[in-house]
Parts: sequence; C-alpha cells; structure tokens
Amino acid sequence: MSLPPLARASQPRETRCGNRILQWGSRTYVVGILNVTPDSFSGDGIGGDVERAVSQAVRFAAEGADILDIGGESTRPGANAVSLQEELDRVLPVIEAVQREVDVPLSIDTYKAAVAREAVSAGAAMVNDVWGLGGDPAMGAAVAALAVPVVLMHNRRSQSRQSALGGYYEQAAYGDVAEDVTRELGEAIARASSCGIAADNIIIDPGIGFGKTPQQNIELMRNLGLLQRLGQPVLIGTSRKSFIGLTLDLPVEERLEGTAATVALAIAQGVDLVRVHDVGAMVRVCRMTDAIVRRS
Repeated sequence: MSLPPLARASQPRETRCGNRILQWGSRTYVVGILNVTPDSFSGDGIGGDVERAVSQAVRFAAEGADILDIGGESTRPGANAVSLQEELDRVLPVIEAVQREVDVPLSIDTYKAAVAREAVSAGAAMVNDVWGLGGDPAMGAAVAALAVPVVLMHNRRSQSRQSALGGYYEQAAYGDVAEDVTRELGEAIARASSCGIAADNIIIDPGIGFGKTPQQNIELMRNLGLLQRLGQPVLIGTSRKSFIGLTLDLPVEERLEGTAATVALAIAQGVDLVRVHDVGAMVRVCRMTDAIVRRS
C-alpha cells in the first residue's frame, strides 16, 4: 500500500538549535534521553554520576542522536517533586561536562523558568517543558528572552495508578482525546506567541503517557495526523512507556519492539522528532521509515 505524502498546515521551516539547523520535513530527528535522576521509570536514571552521563552522551552521539535531552526531575506518574536547587545541582554539572565532550545540541527537560535560564547559560540550546508553559508563570517570558526552541507538551493533572508494569493515569476526562489535545496544543501555541516566542522556535508534543489512560494513549497514537493542522513541528515521546507494557504485558526492559512500532507509525503521520532511550535502534527505525514515507 502506498502511503500519502506527508502534509503540513504551512510550508516547512528551519529551526536553529545550537549549532544545528533542523530542516522540518526532510527527515526525522532523534532526541536521546539522559535522565539525571535516581527514580526514572525506565530504570536508566543516572543520578549524580557525571562521568556516566558523559559516557552515555558520547555513545548516543555516536549512535546518531541529533539532540540530547537532560532532565533532573522524574515526570513519571506518582513521582515526587524536587526542589529548584536540587534540580539545578543535578543538571548543571552534567550539561557543562557533556557540552565539552559532544558536538550535539543539548535540551533541558524542565518546567521551571529558573532551571531553563541556568541550563541555557551552562550550554543547553533547547527547553523541553512538560507543562507547555503552564507549570511556571515565568517560563514563557524566560524562553522568549533566551530565544531558543521550546517543546510545548500537552499535559493534564489526573489521578495516577501504580501497577507491576509501571505507573499510568486513569479516569482522565476527554470528549475526543485527539481533538481535545490538538485544541489545547493550539492554545499553548497562542500562549507562547503572546509571550514573544518566535513561531520557528515552537515545537509541540501531544504528551503520550501524560494525563491520559492507556487506551487514550492508543487512540491518540491513531490520530497524530490531526496535529498537522497546527503547522508546527511535532515531537513524540513513547519510548518504553507503560501503555506499551500494558498492551504487550511486558516489563520496561522488554519494550524495544513496541517502542519501534510507535515510532514508525508516528513518523508515518508526520512526526518530526522522536524522544527515545534506545538511540541506536531507533535511529535505524527512523531512517527506514523515512525512506518509505518521506518525499524529497
């Protein structure tokens, strides 16, 4: 079966991220995850081991990562919040060390304006906000002043549940989950624009696994193409998440194939960036999928 050409609501644009120019629509960009936390859901939390973080960053760069996303606070369902100072103490030494060793742009995974400012000062080139500028009222102005790309992720507060296969959300109220997420991301784009953030610096993320039940995550995966209405580059993060584990009845360390399926299907629906733990394998999935679905 021949897949239709990828369509965008506006012409493809370029975004500068550090020393790289991201050319939207040309290929899929791979974002490697560096969790500088002791409690990551995926079991790959580095904690305060800067040397280990650098080693992982070097490996990810060699495997083809386009961006490295560094986070100091777990966002898994039910995770405890950390203080501003603790988050800074976790991420700043890693950013400073990694940017000396790899020629790959760094992203800071935070919803706190103060962390974003300090991280960019230390060498980060992008902000990844899981609350889409809604978690800290100062974040929009901070990102605008920093003039770096920002990922606006869709999120909702919802009751979480723990299971043997990981945490997930239950009883999340949506009318039509894909339509609701698209509308709310449109509102996040408007919020970013009103803060003075340039359109070329706005990336959206539907927030798979955040404030959505496992079945709602699957329904959203079926309808990612709706996000093309918004005319912004799209990032997706499905890697090793509990909706994969619950679907396949597999623990986190056995979700590589499930993740690969979600990555390929997301690219076929127009996604531009994928945020992953298993960089080498997912780079190969992206390149093969790109060869099938993208048009020169």
